[in-house]
Amino acid sequence: MPRPSAFVGHETIFEELERDIAMDNVSHAFLFAGPRHLGKMTMARWFAQELLSFGQPEDALERIGHDCERMTHPDLFILDQLWIAGQCEDWAVIARTSNAPQQEREKKKVKTDTIGIDDIRSLQERLQETASGRYRCCIIRSAERLQAEAANALLKILEEPPSSLVFIFTTQALSSLLSTVVSRMRVIRFHPLAHRALAPLLKGVEEEDQQFILHLAQGAPGIVRQLRDDPEILRAHRLVHSKAVSFWRTHSLKERLQILEPMRERGAEAEQLLLHLTLALREQPSPPPVAVHALCELAACLHTNAHRGLMVQRFGMRVS
Repeated sequence: MPRPSAFVGHETIFEELERDIAMDNVSHAFLFAGPRHLGKMTMARWFAQELLSFGQPEDALERIGHDCERMTHPDLFILDQLWIAGQCEDWAVIARTSNAPQQEREKKKVKTDTIGIDDIRSLQERLQETASGRYRCCIIRSAERLQAEAANALLKILEEPPSSLVFIFTTQALSSLLSTVVSRMRVIRFHPLAHRALAPLLKGVEEEDQQFILHLAQGAPGIVRQLRDDPEILRAHRLVHSKAVSFWRTHSLKERLQILEPMRERGAEAEQLLLHLTLALREQPSPPPVAVHALCELAACLHTNAHRGLMVQRFGMRVS
């Protein structure tokens, strides 16, 4: 099957997976690990389609590709978007990325974006069915969402997988997964792409915007596409970046604390400002060590239960 037309980079991973299929050396579980927006999920779905197409007659390949794209293939299960009470209850929205059974989540009104024991048990029942071809595939996005009990239940399946079943997991937080689970998977690492690999995605874009997008994307093609295709998002990032640059230039504690105000609350705005503070600091010829250390400490604290207001104020005072 052809590779995804819009996909860029990761040639060695493509070749490795193609070679595994050709040599009948397919592991029972793969873990695609790396930062967000590098194409792990796209690669997982391509690989699953490759496996489900293996050994099938030529005239069946188009139908298999169509079924995989629509997630109606009987041997393909994907657990991506979860049903979440009060947040994501629209089955039509969920069906765009997931076809694994989630009725138990609705029945129990699950309110978290984590994969629980009921999710794995419901999935396990379906995975015991007989494959219509050589392989059956199960894709689970963001395996770091697995609760401990769910991970242990999954461990039992990984130790004694049903015949011809291939798991494909993705994660952006490899260190957060149980070592016993990771040890039973074949880990394939995805790395940020060089600017020259991303350049084809920015044809026709003004040079100034190209440089800013590449700087902001940090090697992630998914972010490049988002900023390229949505001028409003690009404009919003430019505004935040301007504030971040001003933060490092000003010597006024009052001005710095005003700029940091969004970081007092959890959310996308706070994460975005933290990213741009980091990028703006890197742009300096010789970033002050105290500023680098303080920013790293702030980033770590913001992902704990520490009082955000106090941490932000402390950071502002330290760099001032």
